[in-house]
Amino acid sequence: MKTTSFPVIPYGRQNISEKDIHAVLEVLHSDYLTQGPKVPEFEKKMTAFCGASHAVAVNSATSALHLACLALGLGPGDTLWTSPITFVASANCALYCGASVDFVDIDPKTWNLCPIKLEEKLHQAEKQNRLPKIVVPVHLCGQPCDMEAIHRLSLKYGFSIIEDAAHATGASCKKETVGNCRYSDITIFSFHPVKIITTAEGGMAMTNQKDLAEKMALLRSHGITRDENAMTQPPDGPWYYQQIDLGFNYRMTEIQAALGISQMDRLQEFIKKRQQLSQRYSQLLKDLPLTLPFCLPDYDSAWHLYIIRLQKNQISKSHREIFEALRTEGIGVNLHYIPVHTQPYYRAMGFREGQFPEAENYYKEAISLPLFPDLQEADQNRVIDALNRVLGMGQTHKT
Repeated sequence: MKTTSFPVIPYGRQNISEKDIHAVLEVLHSDYLTQGPKVPEFEKKMTAFCGASHAVAVNSATSALHLACLALGLGPGDTLWTSPITFVASANCALYCGASVDFVDIDPKTWNLCPIKLEEKLHQAEKQNRLPKIVVPVHLCGQPCDMEAIHRLSLKYGFSIIEDAAHATGASCKKETVGNCRYSDITIFSFHPVKIITTAEGGMAMTNQKDLAEKMALLRSHGITRDENAMTQPPDGPWYYQQIDLGFNYRMTEIQAALGISQMDRLQEFIKKRQQLSQRYSQLLKDLPLTLPFCLPDYDSAWHLYIIRLQKNQISKSHREIFEALRTEGIGVNLHYIPVHTQPYYRAMGFREGQFPEAENYYKEAISLPLFPDLQEADQNRVIDALNRVLGMGQTHKT
């Protein structure tokens, strides 16, 4: 297969400044590499930004999802519902707790979990006494779900809500920042290198409920406490600690937290650049046989991803041919995501194709284009020109 002589443009990439490096070096020269002052400082910075009461920093968003489920009491006999178009962690977190998983199909315009389909499914589940304990809406690409509608349904049907905002650090809905938990019990963020800000690996759980925050903080560190008020018996001495629950080693390190604190200072800069690049994509791709991202009025996406969908009835090549041709051109496209219910592990549980048709149609058409703050216009032009060539449009970008 012919390959380009140009360097590959990745679909995502972290931005690390000298200030970030200095922040990490300061920790390396300090007395604490873990369980020091930086993690609480990072948590405080996130609560101030989001407007939530509590934050619990952990080593990944997957860990945050797991702890959130445990804090909300998810266990055997319970069910969690989420979107099929997400990374598998949004569903796996239920299985970690011994619970079951089901899915709600996506909205054909926003590609997020559809509130209308959610209401229809809840109505049927109530008749069968099979209502979910937790619903996990996923803010795909950084665009918030319709949380007001989902929250109204939670009040009627009695389920808890975990917002999977792994893509949505810095996003907002009607001027309210994602992570304030106004319409959810817990919101989780990811700080993986390709996300909006990074701690290398890392995650955060936000909540306004003190008991949930305390439970997650306890479970992230083996279920061990040194708080005398939480102990089940008087301490033997000042050295004493107790394990009062079965927890995990999900702690964030001081090194990660220091990087996160430094990255937070440029969060708005990152969001602004992603917005500008996304607007430019939308302007320069509007005449191609593509379905471009749709944003709800008064919703501000964090633009973690810029996903296009092929209008296949107007294109002679297959989805795979276009994807592979773009890769050959040095465009590091990706696909977010393969519907979770079609994965072999979930098929073995009884899920099958045809259950969630909108998600399956999305998968047959979606391609993620390169998008990150350091993406230069010249490289973005390469992406646009490559798309024109591959789609057989024979035109180049307009400046």
